[in-house]
Amino acid sequence: MTAANVNPDEIARFDSLAARWWDPDGESRPLHDLNPVRAAYVAARVDLRRANVADVGCGGGLLSEALARAGAKVTGIDLGEKVIDVAKLHLHESGLDVDYRVQSSAELAAAEPAGFDAVCCMELIEHVPDPAALVNDLAALLKPGGRLFMSTLNRTPAAFGAAIVGAEYVMRLLPRGTHHYAQFLKPSELGRLLRHAGLELEDVSGLAYNPLNRKARLSSTTAVNYVLSARKPA
Repeated sequence: MTAANVNPDEIARFDSLAARWWDPDGESRPLHDLNPVRAAYVAARVDLRRANVADVGCGGGLLSEALARAGAKVTGIDLGEKVIDVAKLHLHESGLDVDYRVQSSAELAAAEPAGFDAVCCMELIEHVPDPAALVNDLAALLKPGGRLFMSTLNRTPAAFGAAIVGAEYVMRLLPRGTHHYAQFLKPSELGRLLRHAGLELEDVSGLAYNPLNRKARLSSTTAVNYVLSARKPA
């Protein structure tokens, strides 16, 4: 994310949630519920023990801490100063070691090109003006043979109903305006961006989430939310 690939309104929106980021019943509730499934998806494809991992768009550090707990050396970056402050503060409670930085993906890629065994970028690409630029940054961060993990929302009527109408307006799990349907990416579109960045798509799996019982799991359908793995050729 260069300066032109940042929406200040998005940064401000997520910074406004910073103080309650680690509240499992707060506005970040869906992230808490989905986090174990995402972390397990990564752990199933990368040996996290001593792996060097970048968590791009780390927010308050939910995934970063899960990866660190599994043994990874984690660098978590976000452009929200308040969420990074909260992420750093939470380390005093968890006792984990994560290198948190207020830094863009472009800045990290320039500073540490091909420096990471794995890169995670969860629920970020639908919030940036230029998705292709973000994917190029993520690819530049990977070592040859490294893996990229992303999750986002599909651009389907089902996703509109679940993520916007349901989550933001009916159940009020998220603040209104969190998502913009036009910015959702179909798996085929994101796969095209990955190929153009020199990556090989390995897997696309759906993420099923029931907000009533707060259960999340991998699914065969990608109609709403999906997670993927891509590899940088050795």
